[in-house]
Amino acid sequence: MSPAATATLGDWLHRAEKLYAKHRVAFGQVATNAHDEALYLLLHALHLPLDSKPAVLRRKLTPEEAARVKEIFRRRTEEHVPAAYLTREAFLGEHKFYVDERVIIPRSYFLELLPEQIPQWLPLGKPVKRAVDVCTGSGCLAILLAHQFETAKVDAIELSPDALAVAKFNVAMHHVAKRVKLFHSDVFDAVPAVKYDLILSNPPYVPTRELRGLPEEFKQEPAMALDGGKDGLDIIRKLLRQARERLQPHGIIVLEVGGLRAAMDASFPELDLHWLHTEDGEDCVCLVQAGRLKRWRG
Repeated sequence: MSPAATATLGDWLHRAEKLYAKHRVAFGQVATNAHDEALYLLLHALHLPLDSKPAVLRRKLTPEEAARVKEIFRRRTEEHVPAAYLTREAFLGEHKFYVDERVIIPRSYFLELLPEQIPQWLPLGKPVKRAVDVCTGSGCLAILLAHQFETAKVDAIELSPDALAVAKFNVAMHHVAKRVKLFHSDVFDAVPAVKYDLILSNPPYVPTRELRGLPEEFKQEPAMALDGGKDGLDIIRKLLRQARERLQPHGIIVLEVGGLRAAMDASFPELDLHWLHTEDGEDCVCLVQAGRLKRWRG
């Protein structure tokens, strides 16, 4: 490789890919492969547009830029710091959010499902007036709800005060503070009695015993945002029980539950969970209508 002082962005990209492989870096928080994530980190570090043309790879780095890039890739590969914590940003589609170690890094199938599939389960021609994101973390899904349903009032519930501080920042950054209200609460415990058209949640669902086996990158996220209890269903059980009295008669609750599909079907057979289809075939988001939830004796 060229000496650091004359190396191009393309040289650094090639070097970074080798470092990712050497240190067995885990993906899934920002990108799915070394090339895409390393290129993102390079462009961010050099304050270049993320949609830069391929010719940018021929750009030579100054010694100061090279030193900055070298340190970023050292932290990413040797310390396994997630890329989003290095850049202090994460994206869901076109929407950018501030993130740091106080919150789980945004990643959700709701980005795919909110525009079309979920509205199909709501009354045609009846606008969503009230929606809520339970376990909001960075506030990203509450903000997506506010963007999707432009006249709705959106509540965002979070137990972690640290995460709520990040959510407050993101709500202000997206200029939706007049419509998104934050609550410090364990599920609905401290939230006034309101009935919603839509309850949405990507709750902690990793069984406690599985936390130890997560890649180092995921262990750097708040355990509270991942730990779903012995079987992963602790928060989900509480949420489903409380949701019975929180939905409008036409309302729905939609949950993203990772690898718990079989456990959910076995634990809640009376709910006849409907699993929404996702493009990658994971199909790990389930939906329950208010009437069926109300009749549930769980």
